[in-house]
This record gives sequence, structure tokens and C-alpha cells, in this order.
Amino acid sequence: MTRPSDHGILRDGLAFSLLPRTGPAAFRAGVERCGSAAAAFRELASGSDASVAECAADELIARTRALGAAIVLLGERGYPGSLLELPQPPSRLFALGSLSLLERRCVGIVGTRHSSTDGERVAYQMAGALARAGAVVVSGMAFGIDSAAHRGALDAGGGTIAVLGGGADIPYPPSHAALHQRIIREGLVLSEAAIGTRPGKGAFPKRNRIIAGLSEPLIVIEAGARSGALITSQQALELGRTVAAVPGPIDSPRHVGSNRLLADGAMFIGSIDDALSIAGVGAPAKTVERITAPEVLTVDDRAHAKILHAVRTGATDIEDLARSTSLAPRDFANALVMLELRGQLVITDGATVSLGSS
Repeated sequence: MTRPSDHGILRDGLAFSLLPRTGPAAFRAGVERCGSAAAAFRELASGSDASVAECAADELIARTRALGAAIVLLGERGYPGSLLELPQPPSRLFALGSLSLLERRCVGIVGTRHSSTDGERVAYQMAGALARAGAVVVSGMAFGIDSAAHRGALDAGGGTIAVLGGGADIPYPPSHAALHQRIIREGLVLSEAAIGTRPGKGAFPKRNRIIAGLSEPLIVIEAGARSGALITSQQALELGRTVAAVPGPIDSPRHVGSNRLLADGAMFIGSIDDALSIAGVGAPAKTVERITAPEVLTVDDRAHAKILHAVRTGATDIEDLARSTSLAPRDFANALVMLELRGQLVITDGATVSLGSS
């Protein structure tokens, strides 16, 4: 008997996933029974359904390859073993970028789309530190915490995986098109949805389960009471993954969900070192205080000058500094963060302020 070509194996396996009534559970059962998706298709499919599925598979393979994307089927080489722990692992994954990232330690960072500047700063710094320590940062490319985490990992020269609800070729949200292209070039974009698929109702909870499956641990930064990050964390807990959270003010709507996770037993993250320790990776080569800040932290140089002048003339804590500069709260906070990241200010846990060495 002639062995099918690699294209034939991929086409038959993909066709099996496209048969009517072949959802993730039936697909997995067929693979386990027959040894592969292609074998399951050849043994179980027949008639017009099989012909239609073969034609659809050929068309989908052509569209996928035209974009330089890859298709990974459950049961085949390259499929992430961690996803097999899901109750219904995706039958197939479409990927743009470096599939080798799936073989490394993956750490999820998720949180609210309606994040604060501080939350984005923490996500950016934490992702950068994890990336420099060798971990791959996994998130969903959404506004807020997700995008800050991706940028932090990329700017640190590390790997990141964006899991999308729609096709891997369609940036979502559309305004993240540049970030999407950068992740394709330097990381990996992954989706269960076929190339060309627009995200629809129910796509994001399905996407979240893939993030949960890939991540060990999953870190939550700023999650409101109804945040999708809580769905991801619940799925991670059901898989036996470690879930950790960054605490926040008890009167902040952005922290209601993440604080609740901590109350329910999630691991506490009080510093970047805590995140590295929980992830089981070594300390980064450079301290996080010296990393490049994300774009959201750019502020007027006059605010920097006011703060530095106030410290030089006697301000010793943040309250004194805020009063003496008379800056708007957001401008003050952003400038303070930038000066600390540049090493021009040293801020202690007790909120005292002094000039740095830079």
C-alpha cells in the first residue's frame, strides 16, 4: 500500500475536522481510535460528506500556505502537549510565526482591557523580566494588560504568543494591526479558528481556554468583577494550573476580580521577583527598573523637570512631591514612573523619594 504524501496526510486530517458533527470531542476520539486524524478520515468518512470535506480542506490549506501560516493537528508532531489536558482540546491550530515557542516554558499574563497606567506598567515590566529569564509570555492581544504584556516581552528581546479568537491572520482589535505584525515576525500568533475567520460570539471564551492550557503559571493583573481574565483563571484552575494575582486597592473596580482570586487562594505577587519565582525561571540579566518604558508612559519633559527640581530642593516623599509640583495626577504619576525607570529617581516601599545615580 502506498504511503500518503505529507500533503495528503494533512488534507485528510484537516478534512476529518471539517466533517459534519466532528467537533473537538469526536475528533479526539477518532484520533485515539485510529492513530491519527488522517487515518480516522479514511476509515470513518464516506460519500458526499467526505468529498465536500476534502475539497474544503484543499482550499483551506492553499489559503493558509499562501499567507505563510502553518496548520497543526491534534495527534500530530508540533501539537502542544499541554493542550491535551483540556476537556475539549482544539482539533487544529493555525499559526503565524515561530512554532518553536510552544516547546518552551509559557507564562500567561492576562487582565482587564480597561487598565490603568500602573497596571500596564506592571504588565510591561513583568513580561520583560520573564522574557529575559527565558519564558514565553502568552496573552490575548486585547487592549490594556494583554497588549502591554506582549510589548514588554518583545521589547526585552524575548518570545510571546498571542492567542486570537478569530483567524490568526486577522488582527483583533483592528487597531493592533502593527502589534499583530510584530508578533508574527518576532513571536507567534495562534488560533483555533481557520484563516480568514472573523471573531464571533463565543470566540473569546474558547480562546481563553487555550491561553489557560498553554500557561503555567497564569498571572492576573487588574481584573474587574466581570473580566474575561477571570474566565481564563477559572479554566486554568480546573486544569490544575498555578494561578497568581497582583493585588490592588480595595476600592478600585479594576481590582475586584484579582483581589477576589487572592482571597480564594491564588498566589500573591508583590514584586517582579515573586513572578519569576512562581514561574520557576531565573532572575533576569538586567534589573526591571532599567527597562525601556512602553509608549503609554511618555510625558512632557517639563513634568520631569518640575519633579527633579522639587526633589533637589527638599521634597522627600511622594505626597510632598505632588503638592510642590502641582501637576495633574495622571501627569504626575506618569512622570514619576518614567523617572524611576530611567534611574533618575529612587522610590522606596515607604514612598520616600531621592535622586538616582543616572
